[in-house]
Amino acid sequence: MKVVAFNGSPNKQGNTFCAIKIVADALAGEGIETEIVQVGHKNITGCTACAQCIKNRNEQCVLPGDEVNEWLQKMKRADGILLGSPVHYAAIAGTMKSFLDRAFYVAGFNNSLLRHKVGASVVAVRRSGGLPAFDQLNNYLCYSEMLIATSNYWNVIHGMLPGEASADEEGVQIMRILGKNMAWLMKLVAHGKGTVVPPEREKKRLMNFIR
Repeated sequence: MKVVAFNGSPNKQGNTFCAIKIVADALAGEGIETEIVQVGHKNITGCTACAQCIKNRNEQCVLPGDEVNEWLQKMKRADGILLGSPVHYAAIAGTMKSFLDRAFYVAGFNNSLLRHKVGASVVAVRRSGGLPAFDQLNNYLCYSEMLIATSNYWNVIHGMLPGEASADEEGVQIMRILGKNMAWLMKLVAHGKGTVVPPEREKKRLMNFIR
């Protein structure tokens, strides 16, 4: 089994990476490989609402010049997905949001590519705003019918300078437990395949309230 983790921080070796690495080490202890993809330093265009991914149904975003489609296929092949972001103004990093908006939109309208995969989110913050950013990341997992792994507290770790998060003893424990719980949930899903029949996927019903 394999997890693909996305680091939304522009700092490749910062505290977001620290959080992801703690989770990855716990996963490795359970025999699960983690690939870490660096997103935050890339130039990612936001979704333009062109709806071509809905029209084409080819698991591709039509916007050129970045790696969103490549990363989406990594997500499709993976058993688990880990999203990590620093906190910018009580929200996730802009580049990370641009990537997630496009990737999850394509996935949702192309046979729900991420449905029933195991997912988790982590954020790194200096002081405040961690929970709103954590909620933002979880919105993508919830909308995609993913199975969300949890820990013994909200998945937020604290630190300012790169590496400081490792001194947050409670945060480190949260990430370690998250990795163990994620591994356990992934194994449950794997063992259930072919034995437990998953619920039938329903066609999405869209409506608004303007009449």
